[in-house]
Amino acid sequence: MTAASRMSPWRDEKLRAAGVQVLVMAAFFAALAWLIGNAAANYASLDKAFGFSFLWKLPAGYDINQTLIAYTNQSSHLRAAVVGLINTGLVAIVGIILATILGFAIGVLRLSNNWLVSRLAYAYVEFTRNTPVLLLILLWHGIIINTLPHPRQALEFGGSVFLSNRGFYIPSPILQPGFWIVAAAFVGAVFCTWLLYRRARRIQAETGIRRPVFAYGLVLVAAATAIAFVAAGSPVALDRPALRGFNFQGGLTLIPEFVALTWALAFYTSGFIAENVRAGILAVDRGQTDAARALGLGDRRTMKLVILPQAMRVIVPPLTSSYLDLMKNSSLAIAIGYMDLVATLGGITLTQTGREMETMLLVMVIYLAVSLSMAAAMNVYNRRTLMVER
Repeated sequence: MTAASRMSPWRDEKLRAAGVQVLVMAAFFAALAWLIGNAAANYASLDKAFGFSFLWKLPAGYDINQTLIAYTNQSSHLRAAVVGLINTGLVAIVGIILATILGFAIGVLRLSNNWLVSRLAYAYVEFTRNTPVLLLILLWHGIIINTLPHPRQALEFGGSVFLSNRGFYIPSPILQPGFWIVAAAFVGAVFCTWLLYRRARRIQAETGIRRPVFAYGLVLVAAATAIAFVAAGSPVALDRPALRGFNFQGGLTLIPEFVALTWALAFYTSGFIAENVRAGILAVDRGQTDAARALGLGDRRTMKLVILPQAMRVIVPPLTSSYLDLMKNSSLAIAIGYMDLVATLGGITLTQTGREMETMLLVMVIYLAVSLSMAAAMNVYNRRTLMVER
């Protein structure tokens, strides 16, 4: 018998690694089976059956303070869950846009040569990053509710925009027949701008000449849309809010809960994005800035054309985490009464139907699917911003 044959299997690195993986997987499936069996036993003791038929049960029996699609308290629980999901998505999208704008601006200002500006940006970052997000949500909600006037004394801007402690009221567009012409003109102009951009990139690669595509595209889109708007007979009317009784009617209403939640999440997340931006800019070699200035580029064009494009490869990965955190932090909306997915499906629907397992499972699966989709989209963008070395 050779020495190799007498060797213990656990001394073989490959066999040992495979054995550990088999044991881990066996433990995982054993734990999963125990959890499923325990849940099944509990359901049997309560004489309940696992299922999702409650989603189609009428009526849901509760109102939702913000609905972007048709909904009444006589709608189904499924409809209520969809309304809550849309509300969550709206907060996430608007919050991400605001947080990105604020974060990039503050991150650049943190590196300003002006001492006062950089110190103010530093104070902003430290305050936002070291304050609990729930406290910020409650703070901004309290500011809106307690400092803005009642509807009868609402702050007025231009006779069409009103701010009160019951909501922000702005005109809403009413699309008339023929609006499709305006939409088609806008889409066509955007497509032509994209073609101009591709052609300009090709010319720049071949000759080094850079054309102002953004300015041309902006003029093209604005002119095409305006001409189509006039030609179609101005197919857009405005529904302006007006005070009737104790509150405003008509127009578009932004409820205080939505405004406070969105702004608080954007305010909180922008501090983290600002630090990501600062780190990305500092990761770019100083020689890149010196080379750009040697070519005669000013500070603004150096930042836009040289520094930020290279810094994005460092900024994007943590930026993805910040976006995901903002989306998941929106589940704190229930603290101020904003009816999101957690408040509808994971809150009132759970209480009324007694389907704890099903509702929580749905909420987790939905958040997981949205998070993975967002991460996948950011990973695609991240691969496009990677530097290609020769």
